[in-house]
Amino acid sequence: MDQPSMQASMQYVNASPDHPTLAVVMPTYNEAENLPAMAEAIFALKLPNLQLLVVDDASPDGTGRIADNLAARYNADASTRPRMNVIHRQGKGGLGTAYIAGMARAIADGADFIVQMDADFSHSPAYIPQMLGVILATDADVVIGSRYVPGGSLDERWEWNRRFLSWWANLYSRAILGLRIRDMTAGFKLWRRSALEAIGLDNIRSNGYSFQVEMAYLCEKLGFRVIEIPIHFEDRRIGQSKLDVPVKLESAWRTWQIRWRYRHLRQRPARSSTWQGAQVNANSRG
Repeated sequence: MDQPSMQASMQYVNASPDHPTLAVVMPTYNEAENLPAMAEAIFALKLPNLQLLVVDDASPDGTGRIADNLAARYNADASTRPRMNVIHRQGKGGLGTAYIAGMARAIADGADFIVQMDADFSHSPAYIPQMLGVILATDADVVIGSRYVPGGSLDERWEWNRRFLSWWANLYSRAILGLRIRDMTAGFKLWRRSALEAIGLDNIRSNGYSFQVEMAYLCEKLGFRVIEIPIHFEDRRIGQSKLDVPVKLESAWRTWQIRWRYRHLRQRPARSSTWQGAQVNANSRG
């Protein structure tokens, strides 16, 4: 790590415990039209110690260049640490490895909490303060923005076949893996730093959308406290969905791989929670 990055990381780690450091990890591939508006919406939240980390896979539409320009703009008035960082990867490496790269960087930079979300507005940034409030108030390890708990919903523009395939993928994964989480394929999550450290990101083998299933499976196997809050899942505003039928079918058969891979991992009892009000437990830092 170069000297400026090291200094920024130390300032990040030493942020006030009354204002937890929060990193938003956002993989991008051909999101040039969505990213500026998404960055604006995230920084409009006015959350102290919030940082956006974009992981771009050499998008042909120039998303990486746009991300660099946005970072220069938002970091111009940053007095302590960068408000936005960009990781450039050489080629389309997959959703799972993009999240792992971003999460590892966020942990190295000292983030207390890490949000994973899409760049296409299917995950509304407006839910982030609520998710942070829930994780602080309940001592949860993970908060999931869920489409399949009471109050959750899907965009009414979704065709019936997309709705059925999404519902079936979740039901199938839950049945095969024996889990309680309702939205197994949710990509909108807020993680406590210590939870990601306990999982060990180097151990994750899934890459595509089965990455979400593997992470959810490990949450329950390791006894994490998981809370699902209802969200409205909006259809992407601009561009084409990258989740087609072959990708979902591949994720379905990879569920069996996940079950086999962790067949020797014993289920741990769920961790008891302690009410913490609106402060971060200092012991939650790695």
